[in-house]
Amino acid sequence: MLASFNDRKQILNTEPKHATTNVHKLQKRLRRQAGKAISDYGMIEDGDRIMVCLSGGKDSHVLLDVLMGLRDHAPIRFDLVVVNMDQKQPGFPADVLPRYLDTLGVEYHIVEQDTYSVVRSKIPEGKTTCGLCSRLRRGTLYAFAERIGATKIALGHHRDDIVETLFLNMFFGSKLAAMPPKLLSDDQRNIVIRPLAYCCERDLATYAAVREYPIIPCNLCGSQPNLQRQQVKAMLADWERAEPGRVASIFRALQNIAPSQLADGARFDFTGLHIDRSGTRAVYPFGEARVSESGLDRTIRFFERPGG
Repeated sequence: MLASFNDRKQILNTEPKHATTNVHKLQKRLRRQAGKAISDYGMIEDGDRIMVCLSGGKDSHVLLDVLMGLRDHAPIRFDLVVVNMDQKQPGFPADVLPRYLDTLGVEYHIVEQDTYSVVRSKIPEGKTTCGLCSRLRRGTLYAFAERIGATKIALGHHRDDIVETLFLNMFFGSKLAAMPPKLLSDDQRNIVIRPLAYCCERDLATYAAVREYPIIPCNLCGSQPNLQRQQVKAMLADWERAEPGRVASIFRALQNIAPSQLADGARFDFTGLHIDRSGTRAVYPFGEARVSESGLDRTIRFFERPGG
């Protein structure tokens, strides 16, 4: 039987004081980081009805936990409705999440859509099904969000997911793109938000383990793992061990784009660049230099007079 949320809080309070303090610090950090991401990108507005997509994995569990905490203390009013999608994968424990959500007292819906059969019929045995599965799931969730009047769709992707996606797109898609913290769907009928965009996976895993959420594995479909993502994840883990903070630095780079320093002509007008020496010159480090020309070696001044 699943313990209730209050039961788990009582269990946490019986742990050694330093352990409980660390958990509370972690909880505060996750809420602070999520709150900042929400504020920075205008993710949630007063009166919003947020559809929280709960897959049963650690990230979506923490997402719900954090949003519930923020909802109770936020200066604005917003509602949460939890949605889980039963994709009819063999062995899917359909009773686990409803029992858990009943203990939280939140509005929830279990959406049944047999994407498993569709994917199995189209993807050869042993191949990764994640791409098609994700598209089918996304379309169903977009449609359901409209049906229940949700104004935002909250997903549990975190900072590491975003950085991994950046390299996946570069290495395997020849594209400089990642996961945006906030996204307007192509048909402009839905907005996706990622409140955990500033949170690292390590913190989410630690918090989920302490909370003892009822985790549902994501490999019930029997698909091969996404080997490309695993390769990128391993690469970033090696970098992080060699140079702690590198993943955070890469993420900050995504917030500091310089189109003129890249090569996309659709994002920056390189063909329109022309010199203009009528304005004030920049300050150069040297005003003269030794120059050899036609056998002569002499010192020349770059400019005979200031501004000349």
